Amino acid sequence: MKFNAKQLQQMSNVAKSYALGAVLSAQSGHVGIILDAAEIMTSVFVNHLHRGVDRFVLSAGHGSALLYSVLKLSGYDIGDLKTFRKFGGLPGHPECCLDGVDATTGPLGQGVGNAVGFALSQKIRGIRAHTYCLCGDGDLMEGVSFESLSLAGRLNLNNLIVLWDDNKLTIDGVAQTDMDVNARMRALGFNVMSVRGNDFSSIEQALDRAEKSTRPVFVQCKNILGRDSSLANKNTAHGFALKENEMVELIARFADQEGLNLWKTVARRSVADKIKSVNAVPRVRVPKMPEHISSREMSGIYLDLLMRGGAKIITGSADLADNTRVKTSASKDITANNFNGNYINYGVREHAMGAIMNALATDGLRVVGSTFLAFSDYMKPAIRIAALSHFPVVYVFTHDSICVGEDGPTHQPIEQLPSLRLIPNLNVYRPCNMAEIVCAWNNALTDNEHPSAIILSRQKFKQIDAPSGADLNHGAYVIYPAKNGRVKMTLLATGSEVPLAVEIASRFNNIQVVSMLSMEIFRTQDLSYKNKILRGCVIAIEAAAPGNWFEIADAVIGIDKFGASGDAATLYKEYGFDADKIVKEIKKYL
Repeated sequence: MKFNAKQLQQMSNVAKSYALGAVLSAQSGHVGIILDAAEIMTSVFVNHLHRGVDRFVLSAGHGSALLYSVLKLSGYDIGDLKTFRKFGGLPGHPECCLDGVDATTGPLGQGVGNAVGFALSQKIRGIRAHTYCLCGDGDLMEGVSFESLSLAGRLNLNNLIVLWDDNKLTIDGVAQTDMDVNARMRALGFNVMSVRGNDFSSIEQALDRAEKSTRPVFVQCKNILGRDSSLANKNTAHGFALKENEMVELIARFADQEGLNLWKTVARRSVADKIKSVNAVPRVRVPKMPEHISSREMSGIYLDLLMRGGAKIITGSADLADNTRVKTSASKDITANNFNGNYINYGVREHAMGAIMNALATDGLRVVGSTFLAFSDYMKPAIRIAALSHFPVVYVFTHDSICVGEDGPTHQPIEQLPSLRLIPNLNVYRPCNMAEIVCAWNNALTDNEHPSAIILSRQKFKQIDAPSGADLNHGAYVIYPAKNGRVKMTLLATGSEVPLAVEIASRFNNIQVVSMLSMEIFRTQDLSYKNKILRGCVIAIEAAAPGNWFEIADAVIGIDKFGASGDAATLYKEYGFDADKIVKEIKKYL
């Protein structure tokens, strides 16, 4: 059953009344978008969205009160609207922990990337469905939006419908969007339409056409921010600027019992079951590794074994697959003409890659994205959202230190590794041998609560095998015991610094080496285990900024300045990672 324009107006009025009531109760929120976008959202939810099949993303996340209002009226279990923006209640910006909220949005542009990801997921999974995205002027000023939309155009995601709330205003005044957004969208391969944002007849016609389009669709919805209020068409309407008496009047004005009864028929509609994530790790036989090999090579070998063994993993790269080794002999490209693949070439679009992966993971797909560690900063907002939302996405970051060498300091990560470790709920792994590679991958691909970052080297380094019986799942273990068993010092190291630490320890009788595969996993261990392996004076060695290590180490040998151009071996020694120099340094602690 489709509702007519009169009924839609009654229903959108109720949505406005509920949303304004939530904002008034919170004494905080955004009024302008409620008054200018309720018609758009009402049309989508009551006449077009197939609940549990289609996706809706509110990229303009500051309109959360309107989204919660529509969800509540549609029958989703989101709790009391009066808890909006209050501790323990409905969050200030949408979070996907809530029933009916498909994407965690707030940082503008993220939702557009999520919407592209959902549309891509629908294509990959072979289901007939649409993804609707409501975005604002602010979203379209963020680079991640057009990174994502350009990929949607290249892949011809004709199940994607982007609705632009074009009110030409932002917090600071006139919106600084492109001079001709529609022309840009046409150039990206979209079918572009234009409607009045409060004209149900034209909105419905546009959505009907969009759902039959052979190309992705962009609908310009010409709107008036804060329509029907005293601040209509003023940038101040964006936030919580109306006086309380006017808010109360508007709430009463938009209340409509007949409209509420119509919403009740929507709330009784059936709901499709949610997709559950699956275990993606088959048992495979791992060959013996050469004495000197890079961790990116070992990772590529193991990933190839997993995918040839039948692992259901979708990998991808920001145009660096040959370097990051995430494209395997079992990889098949996903293209506009064939979505029956398992590899996505995102192009040089790191931020879009991160946002798209979040949506793919929401739909139960196991996804891996990769780039150089120095470029992880381009996608940090999406990584942060993944951690906040408990999306089990996997990031493969290679070229992990100054040993990138000749490419110079622009490509040599210094602060990126510790900055990733600062993100709550993100597990960071920096493996030093194949056993640790296997552990990192297996943990990452079976974890349903944490995203994982696997940090890998470009350069080859000597392999130090994990001792028989070592439990790598503790996050850290003794990889080289002290010769005489009486430990006076523990050297902590990760990745390519482990063999350096072992070389140093071998010159003493009373120094052991602990390989710290994951600081986050180790942090969760009980105190008895921590005390068991962290003995004596504790010194950390890692080719990155040292800050993280002072949580558990007495001293740190790290890097607190940018690198330089030159060969890897020279840089490693020049920046202090030389066994002779470190031996002299640590003797004072003994």
